[in-house]
Amino acid sequence: MTTALITGSTAGIGAAFARRLASDGHNLVLVARDKKRLGEQATELHDRHGIEAEVLSADLATDDGIEAVAGRLSDRKHPVDLLVNNAGFGNKGRYLDVPMADELKMLKVHCEAVLRLTSAATESMRERGRGGVVNVASVAAFLPRGTYGASKAWVVQFTQGAAKDLAGSGVRLMALCPGFVRTEFHERAGMGTDNIPNWMWLDADKLVTTALADLARGKSVSIPDPRYKALMGMVKVAPRGLLGGISSRTGRKYGPQ
Repeated sequence: MTTALITGSTAGIGAAFARRLASDGHNLVLVARDKKRLGEQATELHDRHGIEAEVLSADLATDDGIEAVAGRLSDRKHPVDLLVNNAGFGNKGRYLDVPMADELKMLKVHCEAVLRLTSAATESMRERGRGGVVNVASVAAFLPRGTYGASKAWVVQFTQGAAKDLAGSGVRLMALCPGFVRTEFHERAGMGTDNIPNWMWLDADKLVTTALADLARGKSVSIPDPRYKALMGMVKVAPRGLLGGISSRTGRKYGPQ
């Protein structure tokens, strides 16, 4: 049986990955901050699917938290075959309205943690000649949307570059770029969602199914829905000045800054 490690596993996309991978027979290492929720999740997945579910409480906004997870990924005796870097959050407010400490915390989780955990995982994966990494980004990566969009753009560029460097090693890397997904994300950030059109919402379980299929196909970037693929196609040809204005107004209305 293979083992998958998922950060931010107790809610949203991370929880959907955990459900799907457990149902497919993978053992899990579940990573989040809330020990109680981790324990409940591990028990449920073990009882329902008969897999082993290890828990690791860690705050990826801290060096200690990152080092704890990196240490687990580097364990050659209990190797991790799939890493899902899902942990992340959004800040409510426009640039300069968000405290600098919160901006730096976001970069720590979205960029530094992703870099360090991907590196820890792929070193041992390359030695074994197999493995995979899914780094959860966002369609915001393709839009001028302040710190959040910039951090997710970094995830996409980093993942694509690392995937090219590891081509032929047996290790696959993919940036997953969803749109709006029905999770706790917006509620935790204090963002209203009443004005988001129904057609823009994605289902987390369907998203994960598409993401895993894209990883198996060897894609380095996955936009897991035809609607968002079409939107991102339009973004590629739209003038940057026009796109910036539309993105700014839409982001303040619908998404993180």
